[in-house]
Amino acid sequence: QVQLVESGGGLVQAGGSLRVSCVVSGSGFSINAMAWYRQGPEKQRELVARITGGGTTAYVDSVKGRFTISRDIAKNTVYLQMDSLKPEDTGVYYCATEGIMRGYFRTYWGQGTQVTVSS
Repeated sequence: QVQLVESGGGLVQAGGSLRVSCVVSGSGFSINAMAWYRQGPEKQRELVARITGGGTTAYVDSVKGRFTISRDIAKNTVYLQMDSLKPEDTGVYYCATEGIMRGYFRTYWGQGTQVTVSS
């Protein structure tokens, strides 16, 4: 079984920074990519940032230039550094990992961590 545990959310003022982390544990799972999603109040969950096994990154337009996704392969950890935060960044941030488990493509999710940006 694959487990993801996020940490690092919290309350910050607009213009501030936060870093959220996600540790992946489990065996038999070959990770292809990792990603951060978020779901704001009364909004659909959206992809915020994604990083492939080769290190290629992608971001939703609204966070480009402000957020940075990175990973530490040795620690099975993915990070999302969030700078110049805005109130509209408020939401629950979910970590996800995509890969192959026993020959099948799977996506696993963390439980989410709350990020609140006050104006």
